[in-house]
Amino acid sequence: MASLFHSESAANPADALVDLAADLAAPVLPGHWDALRDSVSRGGLGGPLAPHWAEFFRRLGPEGFEGLPARESVLRQQIHDDGVTYNVYADPKQPTRAWSVDLFPLIVDAATWAEIATGVEQRTALLNAIMADIYDGPQRTLREGLLPPALVQGHPGYLRAMHGHRPPGDVWLHIAAYDLARGPDGQWRLVNQRVQAPSGLGYLLENRILVSRLFPEAFSALKVQRLAASYRTLMDTLQRLSPGGPRGRIVLLTPGPYSETYFEQAYLARYLGITLAEGNDLTVREDRLFLKTLHGLEPVHTVLRRLDDSFCDPLELRPDSMLGIPGLLQAVRAGNVLLANALGAGFLESPALCGFMPRLCESLLGQPLLLPSLPSWWCGEPGVCDAPLEDLRAWVVKPVHTECGFDAAVVANLDYGQLPSWRKRVQAQPAEVALQQYLPLPQVPVWNDGRMGARAAMLRVYALSDGRGGWHVLPGGLVRTAPPGSNIVSMQRGGSSQDAWVITGEAVDHTTMLPAPIQPQDLKQHHRVVTSRAAENLFWIGRYTERAEHSILLTRLTLEALSGDDDLSPEVCEALDQWCRRSGLVETETPALTEHSQLFERALIRGLGPGRHAGGIVQNLQALGHAAAQVRERLGSEHRKWIDDATAHEILPAGDTAHREDWQPSVALQGLDRLSEILCAITGAQTDRMTRDDGWRLLSIGRHIERLSLLGDALTTAFDTKAVHTDSGFNLLLRLFNSIITYRALYQKRLEVPPLLDLLVLDRENPRALGWVAQTLRARLVRLPGGDAECGVLLALAPDPDAWLLTEICAQDADGHYSCLEHTLGKVKTSAWQLSDEIGRRYFAHVSGADRSLGGY
Repeated sequence: MASLFHSESAANPADALVDLAADLAAPVLPGHWDALRDSVSRGGLGGPLAPHWAEFFRRLGPEGFEGLPARESVLRQQIHDDGVTYNVYADPKQPTRAWSVDLFPLIVDAATWAEIATGVEQRTALLNAIMADIYDGPQRTLREGLLPPALVQGHPGYLRAMHGHRPPGDVWLHIAAYDLARGPDGQWRLVNQRVQAPSGLGYLLENRILVSRLFPEAFSALKVQRLAASYRTLMDTLQRLSPGGPRGRIVLLTPGPYSETYFEQAYLARYLGITLAEGNDLTVREDRLFLKTLHGLEPVHTVLRRLDDSFCDPLELRPDSMLGIPGLLQAVRAGNVLLANALGAGFLESPALCGFMPRLCESLLGQPLLLPSLPSWWCGEPGVCDAPLEDLRAWVVKPVHTECGFDAAVVANLDYGQLPSWRKRVQAQPAEVALQQYLPLPQVPVWNDGRMGARAAMLRVYALSDGRGGWHVLPGGLVRTAPPGSNIVSMQRGGSSQDAWVITGEAVDHTTMLPAPIQPQDLKQHHRVVTSRAAENLFWIGRYTERAEHSILLTRLTLEALSGDDDLSPEVCEALDQWCRRSGLVETETPALTEHSQLFERALIRGLGPGRHAGGIVQNLQALGHAAAQVRERLGSEHRKWIDDATAHEILPAGDTAHREDWQPSVALQGLDRLSEILCAITGAQTDRMTRDDGWRLLSIGRHIERLSLLGDALTTAFDTKAVHTDSGFNLLLRLFNSIITYRALYQKRLEVPPLLDLLVLDRENPRALGWVAQTLRARLVRLPGGDAECGVLLALAPDPDAWLLTEICAQDADGHYSCLEHTLGKVKTSAWQLSDEIGRRYFAHVSGADRSLGGY
């Protein structure tokens, strides 16, 4: 590598790096714009680098190109440490993958950016004017034929429910995104516009933080404009126009963790200092929007949404949506909620509108359109597409909207034999087809696996409303690059991304998003909002973690007992059978352990495979992973990794499932031992690495409720089957409670019921004893929000270990039954489930006490 990256072609080492970059650069395909040289490629290599790229390579530092592999390694490690991910629907084997960002940025000089920014500002003003005219204006665009009604009112993105509504400040578009590409003539052209719920603002910010730190000298020398002022503009606008005033609550509405860009939604919410909320975190009551939190319902005045229009309100829009908020549109029309962006912009995303934009700009703004689109035609107008159909390979066939039933096709990439079928499609359904001229995308330099390459790319730029009728263009953007050898930019198909550096001819803006310093007297009120959805998922994380640990331990104990040398008594076999069945470790049709131990053992091992039956270890781990995915922003990276490891762990060796009958207990026990270690790490993270806020308290409460139920049931079964009165049953029970070492240290080998119950029921220092669990549970309940009345209801349901007396629970009746113990254990199990239900009603569903917890109204 030293010889490859070393050059003596220039006396100045910095100039030598520029010459070396020109030598190492991959050739750009003829007819594509070469971003590295700022000119169209004629094929082959040659020509000087653009001045800004030459300056970038001069500033690589003393290690030059030899230092780039190390920087690339740092970049990959930082992405891993930050947990930056992207959900890939097209890959069922790996739906979530690490975010891909290239080491090199795309650099845009000041003059070029000034043209882009001016054109983007004008186009956003035009789109906002179209929205105002269509929904709350005279509809000139339709009456004067500037837009065909079929492309507006016939588009599923046109929402009649919003007709007559005018948003605060007449701002319909708070954020507009545009995909731009530079053609062979050097002209920037618009390819797509996204105005419903544009994505990328979080990823581009992460890209900037990652890449700028790796090239600090070049970043400073090139005077790259910073981004924070743009995000400040966005927040200032939302606060200024909010119905709740500057201090009104703002939430970012997310589709949830299965959204392809969920990471950036959580990242952006955290950066902006607002609450990330899913649809079921919010509720509408009396035309007002509220956030469901552990402290009750708190009013929400502004929603920055990442949810497409049709999913926002199942009452008035898409009835099958599970992502939206019933009644949201009514709250918006009542003027109580600001939506950013306003609903109803979906029709503006149609590629069929591009060809109408020049005339619309002249008519609505009185100006010529500065930023052209790619030449586009809507085939719904008679005769318009006759000429393009003669040479269809020069065009991209795009659906007018997403419900047309086909995906966009780059005809130049198709075989000639496929052309007739596409011509027939266009001719058969012309109103559903738009043709957009094929553009050889610009090629940008990339660094990949120790080599300089060139990839096709598009630049997504963002216009943000200033709330006063103007728009601010974020000085940068999200660069998306195509896979090697492709001219189609798609993150779903293996593409990557780059940071975009915009050189400023003015002073660099050092605005920060950091708020004013917090005063000591304000700290008491400074707490992180815990939504009811997050609290519910944390609650179930605790329960599923406890359930999985118990199931793993029980399976190990059962397999060890069945494969051991000692003959098991019928009482012990009956206890093990009931424990395993109630924990879902064997299927219901499995023969009883007392009748056929070998078949029972095989069924137990079979149940360790994936997708066996509800309640088993695998099912519990999958449920744990699902709950953790809903609140990944609240869990540390190691905590998430261990949960991922647990859900991905194969207890039995991978292979042909038909041979699972042949697996030996020793193989299963080995897999269970490794899984047990992972669960111990998860428990450690929950115990020692989470802040003790209300969310953590719900997680802990979930664990203790589950432990009460599981251990109470285990103890009941041991006494009902009389297994506790056998040596092996007595010891199994102690091991199931993780208390055998403590018992032997205190009582040696004396297998007597009173000391057993003292240790497993009453002991307040044994974390597996019912008394310790109940005592800890009550302490957690006291700290939950809601005041003395709420606390009193919950404490009344929770078992009180102070009422348990050893003399009573050890007493036997005339038939030899431990009636008081049975009664106590029955109440423990009943209390656990009643307490779980009541917590769900009060803190998650808010179905009781809602009239007195409106958080300020």
